[in-house]
Amino acid sequence: MAGTAQIGVSGLAVMGRNLARNFARHGYTVALHNRSAERTHELVDQFGDEGTFVPAESAEQFVAALERPRRLVVMVKAGGPTDAVIDQFAPLLESGDMIIDGGNAHFADTRRREAALREKGIHFVGTGISGGEEGALNGPSIMPGGSPESYQALGPLLEDISAKAADGSPCCAHVGADGAGHFVKMVHNGIEYADMQLIAEAYDLLRHAAGLEPAAIADTFRRWNTGRLDSYLVEITAEVLAHTDAATGRPFVDVVADEAEQKGTGRWTVQIALELGVPVSGIAEAVFARSVSGHTDLRAVGGRLSGPGRAALGADEAAAFVDKIEHALYASKVVSYTQGFHQVQAAGAEYGWTLDLGAVAGIWRGGCIIRAAFLDRITAAYAKDPQLPSLLADDGFAAEIAEAQDAWRDVVATAVRLGVPVPGFSTALAYYDALRAERLPAALTQGQRDFFGAHTYRRVDRDGVFHTLWSEDRTEEQQ
Repeated sequence: MAGTAQIGVSGLAVMGRNLARNFARHGYTVALHNRSAERTHELVDQFGDEGTFVPAESAEQFVAALERPRRLVVMVKAGGPTDAVIDQFAPLLESGDMIIDGGNAHFADTRRREAALREKGIHFVGTGISGGEEGALNGPSIMPGGSPESYQALGPLLEDISAKAADGSPCCAHVGADGAGHFVKMVHNGIEYADMQLIAEAYDLLRHAAGLEPAAIADTFRRWNTGRLDSYLVEITAEVLAHTDAATGRPFVDVVADEAEQKGTGRWTVQIALELGVPVSGIAEAVFARSVSGHTDLRAVGGRLSGPGRAALGADEAAAFVDKIEHALYASKVVSYTQGFHQVQAAGAEYGWTLDLGAVAGIWRGGCIIRAAFLDRITAAYAKDPQLPSLLADDGFAAEIAEAQDAWRDVVATAVRLGVPVPGFSTALAYYDALRAERLPAALTQGQRDFFGAHTYRRVDRDGVFHTLWSEDRTEEQQ
């Protein structure tokens, strides 16, 4: 008997379970499979009234329950477990069927898997999914890669269950071939790291420079969230800062250990950016800031290091400084997104992906962690000019940064004067100034490289590659 389920989900931990429920709530018959059959039956027992589920206790039953072409979503831990599940299901599938990997896989693994399964006629669709467990249930941001043919059969289902932007557009679109979907999700997570670091620095300055307490800072973030900084992360920041610890009565933020953890996607973003030669300094500083926070042995020497105390500004200066921090946060945020989109653009050129940066921005307008109001403007900027070399080249963003830069510079200078670390704000400003500079000191760097290693250089006055014979004070053109 032919299968009846339009979609199947294997791996029913929180994300997989909620994704399966989301499909069912949208009227799809969903086949269910898990390594432990007990978890499969628990889902049906608890949520069977939400739609039609077809539980399967074996891989064979699971595949048999799916209609052709079979659409099989894998929600298991990245790495070895994903390969093991693929090895389990692939022999049971036929040409035209598809395996959709919704985990946080490294895009290089996705490219490898896609190529291997393509030889068997099976579509492998590496799919970035953002929004956490709430998004998986109520509408995530979905970034599918893979072949255009697979998206024809799969896309309508994913678009149906995805988050919707304010204009009603689905936060899901075909990103590109093989590993493009997981690459875009990786960069999303890198931007998320940078965004969170910038917000943390804004909090630190509001508290230790402007002298505000957490409850007052929460009110500040709520006010900012009604303007151009309107975003999910700013919204939840206000909630976290307003929360009081039930056990102690103290502000929640004061009882949490200041050691930030990470799962690795931020590091991947930086590592691949280095390979591509793309400057993502804001993301890198965010990754390193988390690393510094976790090295308590290094931080233990802080008591022996001299520097200014974190004395708060005077009342009048502090009030004005709060508004300056908003400018610095917004400008630095734009730089982080600029660097992330540059990395996506460079990856497209490197890996042969045809990427629509406007569509990528559109996917991120709802459901995902970095969703923000100004993504509508980023979408519009790339729609206006798909070849836009940088967001900072867009007239609207350029004008806003020009207006914000005096306050931005004052925030960084004040932070340095007070001894408040702002690696995110300062590196974003340095990136902005590097793009502004008519000439960079890289000319000296090239001279040094030529002196000690005969690495050659180019000139501004004529074409060609040159090397100076330093001992003879003579220049030769290299062939």
